[in-house]
Amino acid sequence: MTQRVELATVMDRLAVDELITEYAVAVDDGDWATYRGLFAPDGRADYRSAGGIEGDAVEIAGWLAESMELFPMRQHLIVNRRVRFGTLEHDTGDTAHVQADYVNPMRFAGHDGGSRAPDFVCGGRYAFVLVRTYEGWRLREVVVREKWRHSPERQPATP
Repeated sequence: MTQRVELATVMDRLAVDELITEYAVAVDDGDWATYRGLFAPDGRADYRSAGGIEGDAVEIAGWLAESMELFPMRQHLIVNRRVRFGTLEHDTGDTAHVQADYVNPMRFAGHDGGSRAPDFVCGGRYAFVLVRTYEGWRLREVVVREKWRHSPERQPATP
């Protein structure tokens, strides 16, 4: 492998990593315009394993905007990112597959129990498929595979 190819691979890995981070920040901040812009025109997402829907980026952004109103505080972390650049069929390296774990603490709207701890935490694994476009790397597919969820018991208020 030449230095030029190695540098291009490093640059692609950084761009892919940035896109995944932008995805997490857009969801956590409720920035649905940015969320939609992260997807390729044919991009789709599947949140069914977490009780959601499957659809194109516009449908999913609408569903997320509505369902995330329940959780005004959210901060999901995407970790253990495994990136593989594509060699499927006639692919020339313009696709990437990313597998990454997530942990997502959230607080329900109206929570006033005095605790700063989340009311709800879930975790699982994402499967992302990315494609290189003229605008840069974009999401073609996002599949959420929720593995667990926990809703801590609320402690009774002390007088």
